[in-house]
Amino acid sequence: MAGRKEKMQPFSGCGIAIAILVGIIMGCVCTVLLPNDFFKSGSLKVASASCESPERVKMFKAEFAIISEKNAELRKQVSELTEKVRLAEQKTEIKAGPFGTLTGLQTNPTVVPDESVNPRLAKLLEKVAVNKEIIVVLANNNVKPMLEVQIASVKRVGIQNYLVIPLDDSTESFCKSNEVAYFKRDPDNAIDVVGKSGSGSAVSGLKFLLLREFLQLGYGVLLADVDLVFLQNPFGHLYRDSDVESMSDGHDNNTAYGFNDVFDDPSMTRSRTVYTTRIWVFNSGFFYLRPTLPSIELLDRVTDTLSKSGGWDQAVFNEHLFYPSHPGYIGLHASKRAMDIYEFMNSRVLFKTVRKNEELKKLKPVIVHMNYHSDKLERMQAAVEFYVNGKQDALDSFSDGS
Repeated sequence: MAGRKEKMQPFSGCGIAIAILVGIIMGCVCTVLLPNDFFKSGSLKVASASCESPERVKMFKAEFAIISEKNAELRKQVSELTEKVRLAEQKTEIKAGPFGTLTGLQTNPTVVPDESVNPRLAKLLEKVAVNKEIIVVLANNNVKPMLEVQIASVKRVGIQNYLVIPLDDSTESFCKSNEVAYFKRDPDNAIDVVGKSGSGSAVSGLKFLLLREFLQLGYGVLLADVDLVFLQNPFGHLYRDSDVESMSDGHDNNTAYGFNDVFDDPSMTRSRTVYTTRIWVFNSGFFYLRPTLPSIELLDRVTDTLSKSGGWDQAVFNEHLFYPSHPGYIGLHASKRAMDIYEFMNSRVLFKTVRKNEELKKLKPVIVHMNYHSDKLERMQAAVEFYVNGKQDALDSFSDGS
């Protein structure tokens, strides 16, 4: 990062120089085109024809010629400086160091905040966000019981930067009565119809559209579905070194972080085995986005695909994250990180592995997400009983599956 800052300093100097020169040019042009306005004061009145002698006209012409020459020189300097800046931005003066010392750049620069995209949201985030970061949750009345459990967990942990986007009036009233920060969107029929009466997957797809403005305003966003409980403040457990940081649907190190899967085709005889790389998908119900161009592009791509082709938002989310460029398709150049599966725990890990292992049961996750099970509310409540209230058998009555 220090190297990048040092390289950016010459660019900033060039930018300042250009700004100064442009200002000088504008002043000179105005002086030439509007001499009366610039030299009109007290006894110096050049507007009157009686005061304009031939000598004075000759003097103005001479001054005009000098200023024109200066303007031409300044234009040349500005053009040269602009070209230098352009070349400097294109130049990559990177030398490879010794073996074992190199790491590629994966932390993209953040966007310049643009409050004009939503001034009302910008003012709210100034009050609610902490260190330019915010948890965002979409909810309607259908998930109110789970939202209630989640909000209780947020207050218990002491998370301040938590914001609900209510998709109906009932949820808005609920947030207001429980003193939970919320953002009421401007009316939009296309969103309102889905938000109030759409299926769970349809509502889930809205988040990719609604999160865009948060990133444009320069905020890091941690998107959370309602079917999870917070047991620690997640912002103390993020790396922030990638555009996208997401919890995994994987249940062990291989499935969560990647493994080789051998494909066998006996018809190929000696070359029958083919090595493939597999990873279980990122969960689109809990992920952190840095406010970068690739993050915004990801939201745009997922929104566009869902609007044109439909599909499951999580599948589309992962397709755009992982599919490489190939003929007819330009892949997304976003850096990504899989979250620790024992800190950001999915319900398969909890119910199939952790609760049956005495050592793993001692760990306290940051969140538990009931993404694998349909009896979500009951399992959320059981997780609170186990991890918060210390009831050791709170998880025992549930099946592995749903």
